[in-house]
Amino acid sequence: MTKNELLSNLPAEFTKDLVPEIHNLLIESKKTIVVLDDDPTGTQTVFDVPVLTDLNPDLIKDAIDEAPPVLFLLTNSRALTPEETTTLHQNLGEILKEFQDDIIVISRSDSTLRGHFPLETDTLRQALGIPEAPTLFIPFFEAGGRLTVNDTHYVIEDETATPAHLTSFAQDNTFPFSHSYLPDYLTEKSGATVDVQSLSLADLRSGDITKKLEQLPAASTCIVNAASLTDLNVLSLALLKSDRRFIIRSAASFVQSLAGIVSRPPLDPWQLQDLEPNPNGGLIIVGSHVPGTTDQLNHLLKNAPDLVAIKLSVPDMLNSTFNLGNAIASIQEALTSGKTVVLFTSRKRIDGEENLAISRRVSQTLVDIVKGITTRPSFFIAKGGITSSDIATKGLGVKQAMVLGQILPGVPVWTIGNETLHPGLAYVVFPGNVGGEDALTQALRKLTS
Repeated sequence: MTKNELLSNLPAEFTKDLVPEIHNLLIESKKTIVVLDDDPTGTQTVFDVPVLTDLNPDLIKDAIDEAPPVLFLLTNSRALTPEETTTLHQNLGEILKEFQDDIIVISRSDSTLRGHFPLETDTLRQALGIPEAPTLFIPFFEAGGRLTVNDTHYVIEDETATPAHLTSFAQDNTFPFSHSYLPDYLTEKSGATVDVQSLSLADLRSGDITKKLEQLPAASTCIVNAASLTDLNVLSLALLKSDRRFIIRSAASFVQSLAGIVSRPPLDPWQLQDLEPNPNGGLIIVGSHVPGTTDQLNHLLKNAPDLVAIKLSVPDMLNSTFNLGNAIASIQEALTSGKTVVLFTSRKRIDGEENLAISRRVSQTLVDIVKGITTRPSFFIAKGGITSSDIATKGLGVKQAMVLGQILPGVPVWTIGNETLHPGLAYVVFPGNVGGEDALTQALRKLTS
């Protein structure tokens, strides 16, 4: 069906602008929204927000002590095994437990329903000592066209509304799913009967859901329907006024809503440049294999003929026949001559290509290449959630960053810290599943204009 057909005959949106009141309530509470981000693309709706990628307990405590309104902790847990993410979230829950009165915890994950859920939220509930807290499940993401209507989650592309289980995202080898009707999705992912509740669009568009939140059964999971950011703002205001504890699993839009952050236009080209003139070319690394990324890569290669394109063979990486030194030398030569390089993994899928073990081997090769590049690129785009996380933390050595804003809707840009290989560089965290066919080309043109 079309987007218009999906949204027809819905209750009218609540008209009052709640953002100033939400923002003021958060500031007055002196609480910090701590976002546990399972890949770095969760920063795609915020700006002027710190990101901590080093999860050392002392660093986390110091960061919370500074009391920022929002703090992102990059877990990159979508690249972890269930056992690894359980241990990580147990440890994080124990660290955060001592700050319970001063923080609101959000488990941020994919708007197309992939990730370790409900494992991560169940682990957090126990580690934080709030086993009776209801879970709010909020996959709505405005910039990516992910809407939840009548408890069914949709992906909007070219004005067509497709149930999420009929998209390529549902075929993910690591996190597959077969339901878009979220009560069935929750049962599928839990492997057991779940106490499923729902906040409908009629509830949210009434403007007051205080009683609905109070009446949620203990340890239940509540689907939050949303077709606009205004819908989420009604929920955010009620949450900030409530004394009840909740576990929150959301996509990126809810972070913006709960923090009372106004929407801001994409960054201008001048905001993305090095402070000092840099004659070198830029570097684009494409690791994501979702179909949308491949379409964007093909558009880029066709419409940016001055690029130096370097294709990396995944079979060669897996068979240890890949020549790392040659790849680094080719990139360095192009960058110093002022050419922008696009480095991409081969697109043909091989058996098991998407499983975690193989993804890690490919990602490690990309990391080794980045570590070997001594020339500072004039800009850096990393395409794909796991790719951008590993390159940032393991390749560039990022321990902390500041979210500068977005280069395109839903595509965040970080300013990376002084501890990195290239201090202060604009680092574009480009989600694999965001943007139309020409989005990567648009980003390149903005960075080189």
